[in-house]
Parts: sequence; structure tokens; C-alpha cells
Amino acid sequence: MLFYWILYLSVAYIALNKASRPIRLSQGTWIWLWIIFTVLIGLRHHVGGDWNNYLWRFQQLPYMSFEEAMQSGDIGYMWLTYTINDMGWGGIYLVNFICAAIFFSGLFALLRRQPNPWVGLAVAIPYLIIVVSMGYVRQGVALGFVMWGLASLDKKRFKTFVFFIVLAITFHKSAILMIAFGIFQQGKGKFFRFLALLLAGIGVWSAFVEQASADLWTNYVEAQMQSGGAMIRAVLNFIPAMLLLLFRKEWRRQFNDYGLWVMIALASVIAMGLVPFASTAVDRMSLYFIPIQIVVWSRLPLLARRKIAPSLSTFLIIFLYFMVLFVWLNFGVFSNWWIPYRNILWMDIL
Repeated sequence: MLFYWILYLSVAYIALNKASRPIRLSQGTWIWLWIIFTVLIGLRHHVGGDWNNYLWRFQQLPYMSFEEAMQSGDIGYMWLTYTINDMGWGGIYLVNFICAAIFFSGLFALLRRQPNPWVGLAVAIPYLIIVVSMGYVRQGVALGFVMWGLASLDKKRFKTFVFFIVLAITFHKSAILMIAFGIFQQGKGKFFRFLALLLAGIGVWSAFVEQASADLWTNYVEAQMQSGGAMIRAVLNFIPAMLLLLFRKEWRRQFNDYGLWVMIALASVIAMGLVPFASTAVDRMSLYFIPIQIVVWSRLPLLARRKIAPSLSTFLIIFLYFMVLFVWLNFGVFSNWWIPYRNILWMDIL
């Protein structure tokens, strides 16, 4: 448990000390952060709620043909695991390392677009990094590609955005939901609006179908992990979504991506209302809206500076996610799957 607190409090301390003004990190700093986090997450050992599920699946690959493997799950993840298994070295650790590398590449691409990336990184640690990237491997990779795509869309690179979303879909088909946001923002005319709604519908349907199915990837533990705290996780998206709407005028004045994020904000509000009816399916879709937490909270000290000092707003954000981590570590039903933290480079850390 101590490992997770050291990870969070180290970043939180830097965020609090950099709260007074927008900052830009050097290329060298980003590289070191990428290395550190990729090693910590990618080389974990028996940590995460679905560790046994993915390990068992990996061990079954020698008994499958390539065609059978590609048909047994999402093609991107299956191609990666089958190739590594066929190479005969690295095992599940190399799979997880590559998945972590993709995830943090996407996360850092999004963080680099924010005025205070340290705040965004602190916000990401308690749930996005610890729970999602270490617990839901395929969706973690898909979300990494989604964040990479969102960062590209922020730079008006629509084709690059589509490319990353297509890659995300190969790791988790429900990621098709996110391509609708880009099309809806970039496309003009009824045809593009219809196409956006159609793709969003496919993404929603995929999530609901996956909830109803019981295949090798969707076991009881994973489903319960996602649905058990669905409302809490939906609230974590809902709060920054409402703050975006509250500060929409200031947002439009300072940033040029209001259209994209207001759509994600509205989707987050709708998702929270749907949790009581289909918690697991809505929770899976809401994972793709988590970037709104990073973007809004990292910008809030700047947006609200006329009403509240940046240092105070940053402290409140850090305290909120301190409580998120505290509650999850001490009262989370499945948090024991993460404790103690272990890494193949060393053993138990309390």
C-alpha cells in the first residue's frame, strides 16, 4: 500500500508547488516520466484484478493456431500476445510492458496539451493509472490510443485521430464510441451527424452486448470490479463535466477545444443517469470519458483564478484525489488484488 501513496504524494507535492502558473516540462522530463511509469506498471508481478485471467489466457495460446487465436478476442491484443508467445521470451511481462508503454504514450500526449500537467498526472494516478491500466489491460491500451487521438484532434489532425481510434478498437471494440465525437465536431452536414450517431450507437451496443455475454474475457471478477463502483466512477466524471459547463465562457476564451470537451461532458452527465439501469455497460463506456477529469482539473486553477486562488483550487483537487485513493485502498472490495505491489525487478513493497 505504501508504494501507491509514495507514487501519488510525490506527484501531488510537485503539482502543489507548480500551482501558481502554467508550466511546460522539458522533453527530457517527459522521457524520464514515461520510463519510470512504464517500468512500474508494465513490469508488475501478480498485481491487478484480472492478472490471473490474462495469464491463463496467455498460457492457452500454444494450443491454438493463429486463426483460432485471432478469433478468440480483440484482434490487436490477440496479435500482440500470440506474437510474443510465439517468440518464446518475455512472456506476459513483455505483453504488459508494451501495453503500459502505449497507455503512457497516450496519457502523456494528452497531458502535454494541458497548462499544468502535474495536476493532470496527480488526478490520473488513483484510478486511471492504478486501477485501469493495471486492472483492465485491453481497455487500458484502448484508452491510451483514445487519449493519443484526443491530443491529435486538439491539434486539428482529424485523420490522425481516426487512426488512433481504429487502433483502440482493435484492443477493445467499444472504443468505436469515441470516433463519433471527432466526426461530430469535425464533420459538417446531416450525413456526418448521422454517421457520428451511428458509430456512437455501435459503441453503446457493443458495451451492452459485452455485458450480457459470458466469454473468456468477461469473467465474474472483472464484471463485479467494473459494476460495483460504477456510480462513484461516474460521479468522478460528472463533477468536472459540470465544472466545464459552469466555466464554459472562460473555457471558450482561453482554449479552442470547447466543442469536443463539452460533448464529452454531456456524455458523462448522461452516463451517470444510466448507471442504475446497466452499471457494467455504462461503466465500460465511461472509461473513455475519464480524460475529461485530466483536462478539466488541470485547467481549473486557470479557469477559476478570478474566484479562487490557483494554489487553493490545486490543493482542493489534490485532496479530492487523495480521498479517492484512500477510500479505494482501504475500502475497495477488490483492492487486495493490488496489495502488496510487486515488480519483477524486485519483490514485495508494502
